[in-house]
Amino acid sequence: MRLDQYLPKVGIVKRRSLAKEMADNGLIKVNGRRSKPSGEVKIGDIIAVSGSRPVTVEVKEIPKGSVKKEDRGDYFAILN
Repeated sequence: MRLDQYLPKVGIVKRRSLAKEMADNGLIKVNGRRSKPSGEVKIGDIIAVSGSRPVTVEVKEIPKGSVKKEDRGDYFAILN
């Protein structure tokens, strides 16, 4: 799944357009490297989001379809 689709789907970033903008500006790193919005997210990846509310997460699962709000935490683990 694309990075800019994964982040809002699991609730780490509010909107896909915001995730794309943040990745374009270098505020999102996957496994320590700057990532493009189209970069693929895989299970086990470490995603670091910088900005006003920085967070680092590990991808536990990739969603197949829509994700209920109460189930979002099942897809990642917060590391910091």
